[in-house]
Amino acid sequence: MLLSGYDPVFYSRILTSLTLGFHIIFATIGVGVPLMIALAEWIGIKRDDPHYLLLARRWARGFVITVAVGVVTGTAIGLQLSLLWPSFMRVAGQSIALPLFMETFAFFFEAIFLGIYLYTWDRFKNRMVHFWLLIPVVIGSSGSAFFITIVNAFMNAPVGVTVEGGKIVDISPFGAMLSPAMPTKVTHVLVTAYLTCAFILAAIAAWSLLKGRNHVYYKKALKLTMVSAFVFIIASAMIGDLSGKYLAKYQPEKLAAIEWHFETTAQAPLIFGGILTEDNEIKYGLKIPFALSILAHGNPNAVVIGLNDIPEDEHPPLWIHYLFDSKMAFVAIMTLIAAVFMILLWRNRNKAYTSKWMLRSIIVAAPLAVLTIEHGWIFSEVGRQPWILRGIMRTSEGATVSTHVDTMLILFALLYIVLAITVVRVLIRMFRSNTAEAEMADRLIPGGEDK
Repeated sequence: MLLSGYDPVFYSRILTSLTLGFHIIFATIGVGVPLMIALAEWIGIKRDDPHYLLLARRWARGFVITVAVGVVTGTAIGLQLSLLWPSFMRVAGQSIALPLFMETFAFFFEAIFLGIYLYTWDRFKNRMVHFWLLIPVVIGSSGSAFFITIVNAFMNAPVGVTVEGGKIVDISPFGAMLSPAMPTKVTHVLVTAYLTCAFILAAIAAWSLLKGRNHVYYKKALKLTMVSAFVFIIASAMIGDLSGKYLAKYQPEKLAAIEWHFETTAQAPLIFGGILTEDNEIKYGLKIPFALSILAHGNPNAVVIGLNDIPEDEHPPLWIHYLFDSKMAFVAIMTLIAAVFMILLWRNRNKAYTSKWMLRSIIVAAPLAVLTIEHGWIFSEVGRQPWILRGIMRTSEGATVSTHVDTMLILFALLYIVLAITVVRVLIRMFRSNTAEAEMADRLIPGGEDK
């Protein structure tokens, strides 16, 4: 052991959190960027616009680097499931084996067509042939997220299993994939991945424009990504509403914890911010009347279950209230930025591309989008505590008893630091040494104003 006060459950949770937190960045990019590439290439082909075609080509190059890191960290997660959570895998392994296998199959499907796509640029007389090679990449990347999120949905609301004496004795593999948590979790993961990548790519274009690189290439990149971000953020808000109704029905303890809702009441208010005292009194919080009842059941007079009606040893940590509030604050800021850009684009297109405060706001939105993804996953996992498999197995029961998890934590942390530094340096060198302007000049693509 390298660290004092050793607790294998604690270190297993920290290491798993570190790996998931690092992996989710690259997994999100891996899901969202292929769709953005597809949009750029499709528009480029339909409009015979070389700027959009170059966008697709350059985004695809950067995408390959992030995929490589995603593979490494994804492999680490698979390894850690077996090493850090052996009891959980013994109990639930057969239930989640099918979606885990399908996730691997979806990745192989994506990887095969990604290789073909990358090496067949300008090889077909009909450009749509090359575009159709990208569709399996989009399907495979989103499919990977779909199946791995099914695993997480099963952990939150296990179905398709028969439990006797705290053990799963009968399994329906397909039934286990149809958890009531699956529809909202899958759609939320996919849409927010698309949203985050749209903001990341928009921030790159905004940075270039802010630095005085006013070529039409960057303007078209900004327009495509910000319009996409606006559409996806509206979709994510709608799915978020459905997620609240799922929690009210299937995980009322999580909903009550995030809103510090202790008494089961009708016309329940939604609490934003505040400080919780030792006797569960809320000070300085902003109460929005009826909002929690509306979020939970779509009815301002609906009854919402409070934490006092749930066994105390099944209460999630109450600090997730702050996590959820910060997440929603980030969403509000991103929504405002996307909406203002759309207004500028409609009323004064040139100002949308030249306004420094607008460009700076878009650059800020990118890290906020990543933080929102991170906050969402932490909230989802911590909010399920004390269960690793809700209602069947507690987290403390699923962890390893190994005395070397602290050593693994340090080694994996060093690995992630090296990977992070490497991928940033490679991407910067890749695009700094080969600018879009230079590449457009080589391809004899003219500049000009956006159509």
